[in-house]
Amino acid sequence: MTDVVGIIPARYDAKRLPGKPLALIQDRPMIQHVYERAVRAASLQRLVVATDDSRIQKAIARFGGEVLMTTGAHKSGTDRVAEAARQLMLSDHTIVVNIQGDEPLLRTEMIDSLVDTLKAKGEVDMATLAHPGTDSNDFHDPAVVKVVLDSEGRALYFSRTPIPAPREASSAPQYYKHLGFYGYRNGFLQEFTKLSPGVLERQEKLEQLRALEHGFRISVVITPHDSVSVDTPEDLALVRKIMEQ
Repeated sequence: MTDVVGIIPARYDAKRLPGKPLALIQDRPMIQHVYERAVRAASLQRLVVATDDSRIQKAIARFGGEVLMTTGAHKSGTDRVAEAARQLMLSDHTIVVNIQGDEPLLRTEMIDSLVDTLKAKGEVDMATLAHPGTDSNDFHDPAVVKVVLDSEGRALYFSRTPIPAPREASSAPQYYKHLGFYGYRNGFLQEFTKLSPGVLERQEKLEQLRALEHGFRISVVITPHDSVSVDTPEDLALVRKIMEQ
């Protein structure tokens, strides 16, 4: 049986919303909401928060979660996840799920679908999620990443710009909104973090383009469940309102 470990990277110093893992939602820090939802995923055998901040470490300890301290030098959450996987001494075949610490509305089915895909498709290097989109504002919002797929459900390209662009200006947009959850086998994860960023990644500021530029395949799982990534105070207010309802 393949081992499956979920890792939640969490840093305190987010540029647009400093301290966001500890932002309170219904009297609990956001990172606790993420952990308590993710830990219920049937596919996960272990769940760990990886952080470089003692405040986050203490918050995780207070509600009984597992936490690892990592270096503060990481440029991305993926690098932090890779270090945590090394600390855990995971085998190359272990499936690692990168669960974003700013997704307090995540559903366990989203995690399980990534794991199921990696187990079923041994040729796939990594997997991620996308949700069918129709909202025109999101389609044109550079903060909302779009992805286009080939006939086998593999990513052709990710972009902050509207893709695929409708030929007719009046056409209602139909697109896939990328959700920032990733699954990989640990061997690939360690290799990926050693690759140099390519031209497209540097231009779009999208790390997943590194895999495509180096010729790796990304399987995109279409999920009926949308999510709200908390990047700004406005996002936080929206999530608080949703949870109140």
